[in-house]
Amino acid sequence: MRSSNPVLTGRGFARIKESTTTTTDLNTLETRPTSAPMSIDDVVIKTAGLFAVLLAVGTFAWRANSPGLALIGFIGGFILAMVNSFSKKVRPALIVAYAAFQGLALGTISAIFEATYPGIVSQAVLGTACAFGGVLLAYRSGKIRVTPKFTRIMMGSLIGYFVFALITMFTGRPTGGLGLLIAVAAVGLATMFIVMDLDQIEKAVAARVPQEESWRMAFGLMVTLVWLYLEVLRLISILRSND
Repeated sequence: MRSSNPVLTGRGFARIKESTTTTTDLNTLETRPTSAPMSIDDVVIKTAGLFAVLLAVGTFAWRANSPGLALIGFIGGFILAMVNSFSKKVRPALIVAYAAFQGLALGTISAIFEATYPGIVSQAVLGTACAFGGVLLAYRSGKIRVTPKFTRIMMGSLIGYFVFALITMFTGRPTGGLGLLIAVAAVGLATMFIVMDLDQIEKAVAARVPQEESWRMAFGLMVTLVWLYLEVLRLISILRSND
């Protein structure tokens, strides 16, 4: 089963034979046949646990308000994101460590934005929650479906945005109307990747992958939600700077 989320693609995601989507025989899995199958509840619980870690560490970083912590968080988070994405074996300890490093980065960044635009963090959190809730309702109602064409468009857009982000690291992001348009597009792109995460989780549950894979699913969902939060934070800061 191929993953629609780049975080879950390739060696990292448990390879499943086609027959596993229509049979309950766990012996068809290319992993431990004695593993219990993953459920939605497993993903929800682990995702909530990861965000609890992120929030706890983020609170510490917020109070410390040290740019050095943000740098440590970004570097450590990037390294662990790569390790967790391409590791064939699920490593819960490294996934939890990733959440902790992200807490260092997000806590510091949020404190910096809050000092400049009071109240922006609560606005960004609310905006992220609303975007997630809206997409979840749309997906569950069948209004949004992940098709091969949809996946190709999203992956192409992601590659384009990644190249753009690398370039603007050296040239700076556009300002004015163009900057606002790009910020809106980035929020939209991150939001649509939540759909791909939800689709992947649903397929994994249907394929009865081992319970340990719920850690990988939770990790993928966290990556997308963190990305969405940062884009929403950036968008609101642009809107408020234009007031």
